[in-house]
Amino acid sequence: MDLKDLVFNKALEAKEGAIEARRLSSDLKNTLLVEMADSFIKRANEIISENQKDVQAAEKKGLSKAMIDRLTLTRSRIEEMSKGLVEVAQLADPVGEITKMWKRPNGMMVGKMRVPIGVIGIIYESRPNVTADATSLCFKSGNAVILRGGSEAINSNKILVSIMRSILKENNLKEGIITYIDTTDREAINEMLKLDCLIDLIIPRGGEGLIRTVVENSRIPVLKHYKGVCHVYVDNEADLKMAEDICFNAKVQRPGTCNAMETMLVHKDISKDFLPKMAKRFIDSKVQLKGCKESCSILEGIELAQEEDYYKEYLDLVLNIKIVADIDEAMNHISKYSSSHSDAIVTKNYSKAMTFLKEVDSSAVFVNASTRLNDGYQFGLGAEIGISTDKIHARGPMGLEELTSTKFIVFGDGQLRT
Repeated sequence: MDLKDLVFNKALEAKEGAIEARRLSSDLKNTLLVEMADSFIKRANEIISENQKDVQAAEKKGLSKAMIDRLTLTRSRIEEMSKGLVEVAQLADPVGEITKMWKRPNGMMVGKMRVPIGVIGIIYESRPNVTADATSLCFKSGNAVILRGGSEAINSNKILVSIMRSILKENNLKEGIITYIDTTDREAINEMLKLDCLIDLIIPRGGEGLIRTVVENSRIPVLKHYKGVCHVYVDNEADLKMAEDICFNAKVQRPGTCNAMETMLVHKDISKDFLPKMAKRFIDSKVQLKGCKESCSILEGIELAQEEDYYKEYLDLVLNIKIVADIDEAMNHISKYSSSHSDAIVTKNYSKAMTFLKEVDSSAVFVNASTRLNDGYQFGLGAEIGISTDKIHARGPMGLEELTSTKFIVFGDGQLRT
């Protein structure tokens, strides 16, 4: 079988699985997720054995320690995956929820009901835990999933998918509800992205390069964010101790994430009081600082930021600092350089806070809180499949509800069009 036929048949299997997935009751879905979680624990030795094949291959290829760490599955990480499936089982099922209902003059009742999207394709890189996380969310929301993981995790992903599919088989359900494209050939992604007749949505998870490749080649709608160029604006009416804690958390707590701050904007009126203390805290934590000319005049020894730096997602302990005249200049800077992911203001002024919330066009906008909080779990969604900066269908953290669509439902008692 050639690659084109392989991918088509996998997608066809998922399409058939989606028909059955949308019919499953909440109780059955929850039961199966718990059984999958239990199987991960029972078969942990098998998972680790297969994972070690990937780890050893990665070491031979000379992949970075960080990449190998993301790839590695330990017993504790398997337990975390298992716990994640149980947590998804405990979430409220959005499928079948009637979100609106209204009565027309002719007595007809019109409403909207949440329904599964259908077949969701997940294209992702090295983390094998995504296999379990993405599958559980798609399954709970009544969708079939077709997975295409990174070649470096091929053996890990195969065993995880095999375990979950075995639970479906034991319960006499179509295994196509969970489908995996088990080839390392990168051309499989391009073949997958052509199948708009079988796959309803693509969600890429990985670096900007992967996501742009997916968007440029897909005939299927894609939910994504390219990168996280996030800002915190410290207003002249901010609580400076709060601002210091928020900015430190937004940059240092986990700098390699998409919701970490990359540029700190500071009102000129408080810059001389705020920046020296803030900079010392950053420098003590090994943060490399780059500043505008005004910042460099206050903080001796920091690097002068270049225009291109303000567009960068560092994903590291590197931070731009820019002094601004007022909130309008801060918002104009964000409008120009932000990736519309996560942006925050620190202020005690209610009017400025509301202006910032209304005018900053990002997937999540914060007042007096760290950008690191842009996360499905932190928002109370229970879990997320990713964060979208798109403006159609889903924006921000995507939980179960965002993995559904809606359809109109109508109750009549004989009404006719006249």
